Amino acid sequence: MSEKTSGISSYFNSDKQFNQLYPESIRLLAARHWTPLSVARKASFFLAAENGVRILDIGSGVGKFCLGAAYYSPKSYYYGIEQRKDLVTYAQAAGNTLGLQNVSFIHGNFTQLDLRDYDHVYFYNAFYENLAGTDKIDERIAYSGELYNYYNRYLFKQLEQMPAGTRLATYYSLEDEVPPDYHVVGSDMDNLLKFWIKV
Repeated sequence: MSEKTSGISSYFNSDKQFNQLYPESIRLLAARHWTPLSVARKASFFLAAENGVRILDIGSGVGKFCLGAAYYSPKSYYYGIEQRKDLVTYAQAAGNTLGLQNVSFIHGNFTQLDLRDYDHVYFYNAFYENLAGTDKIDERIAYSGELYNYYNRYLFKQLEQMPAGTRLATYYSLEDEVPPDYHVVGSDMDNLLKFWIKV
């Protein structure tokens, strides 16, 4: 472990330590909305089975999955897309503090991307907020059941177009977005974290 890496390792001792990278308002959302480090670690080991792969986090929030995965599996590259600009700013600030070179964040809607530009995908049910009665990160974007269905259909079609061997890790997913040619090859966290490979 390099001196630089050992200097940031204290942030990865616990979720509480890691969340100190963010302001209080963001820390209050952590338990419900940001990926736990244990999940980021396990998912990154699955997704980064080969060196140099490009992994996309859809709805990356404040970047906790990407930053954790970039630390735990440093020989791959992580990209987070998030439609809330302030969350992207928090993610970038945390990334700057950590000094990780294999992670970047995109401000935008995932429907603007072609998933085929990436090798594998992480998905922590970013569309769930659109369902009635669910906890929202904030009230600054539109929510609706129609959007939930649209996003699920769009992701389903994008995942269908990915080549065989594509890896997908889902956390708290209702699995509406997973095409039938993705097969579960493992699970963890009481089946909340699932690992899929396209056949």
